[in-house]
Amino acid sequence: MCEPRCGEETIQRLERSIGALTTAANGHLEATLPWYRALPAQERSWVSLVAHTGLTSFLRWCKGLDETARLRSVVFGAAPTELTRSISLSQTLDLIRGVLEVVESKVDDLAAPGEEMALSETILRYSREVAFAAAHVYAHAYERRGAWDARLESLVVDALLRGDTDEDISLRANALGWADTAPVLVAVGRAPDHTDIGMDALRRDAERRGLACLLGVQGRTLVAVLGGAEVREAVAALAPHFGDGPVAVGPVVPRLFAAGRSARAAMSGLLAAPAWPGAPRLVEADDLLPERVLLGERPARAHLVDRTFTPLQAAGGDLLATVEAYLECGRVLEATARSLFVHANTVRYRLGRVGDLVGLDPTSPREAHVLATGIALGRLAHSEKRFHGSGRTGD
Repeated sequence: MCEPRCGEETIQRLERSIGALTTAANGHLEATLPWYRALPAQERSWVSLVAHTGLTSFLRWCKGLDETARLRSVVFGAAPTELTRSISLSQTLDLIRGVLEVVESKVDDLAAPGEEMALSETILRYSREVAFAAAHVYAHAYERRGAWDARLESLVVDALLRGDTDEDISLRANALGWADTAPVLVAVGRAPDHTDIGMDALRRDAERRGLACLLGVQGRTLVAVLGGAEVREAVAALAPHFGDGPVAVGPVVPRLFAAGRSARAAMSGLLAAPAWPGAPRLVEADDLLPERVLLGERPARAHLVDRTFTPLQAAGGDLLATVEAYLECGRVLEATARSLFVHANTVRYRLGRVGDLVGLDPTSPREAHVLATGIALGRLAHSEKRFHGSGRTGD
């Protein structure tokens, strides 16, 4: 307790006027603050309670009973923490300003003769302290909410990497605003040196581009789950926010519940990327299928066969035989033509059809490597199927 800040007569006048001041303050808020009029009944009652508590606290302040450190609990402790979700900090400051404007307008009636200036100065100091108290309450609420959201975000990202698809993940993701976000992809790369700063920058950049963003760190790997209509086009612009080295991008999936497939492909692509020295920094996981197969990834093996061998075999027209001969002849057109007993233009035409069919150009060294690997795996799968289909089980 400290010395009274106002004279005894002024304090007595304030005590007698608390009820009238509360009524006048509520009327002033109603008349001047549109957002206050639009609040639901429960939130309005909370705000009115804060206004009334602020006036009674001002009386105690004048008596020297309330110190600065107690204002947060005295003024804002009367309302639940949910109030910080209902009204913003700027609205709360408008509320404080409105209540104190009512008190200031009554200074001549409230202050004892000769104490008008002292009461005005007391109102000014009190308004400053209660404004700082409000800022502290909101900062604390935002910190707690941010910590909870970060924990929730980490749980969702971890679950996606594990391949979990239970209802809890959907509920957690919905709490983070992912209810209708589509489509979705996952990008992974080395975490930046200043991880927290880099993640904040990535998140802000994604939001500016209209993307939803969930981030997580696994060891030194940064995992970014991105969603939005333009996610495929925008992901390249986000690559600089990752650390050094490749950034692997998983396939686009329709919704967050399917993002585990994109996440696992991206993680596998990141592990496989060193086997392709010429890979671009931002590399599609599906462009690393041969390297992912070397890591023993069965889904990558099946995907590569389905992308290359299966459509070529189904197409007929000697496409599979032509591309195999072309690869065996060192990708020399004339040698391939001689081995097949056809004209070089025929080989050229068939190779063009191969490119149209599977989206891979046999004349490109990298894409020829992808084709060769896929066809070899297809031959092995075909042989295994025939072997086991014969009834032999081996020794």
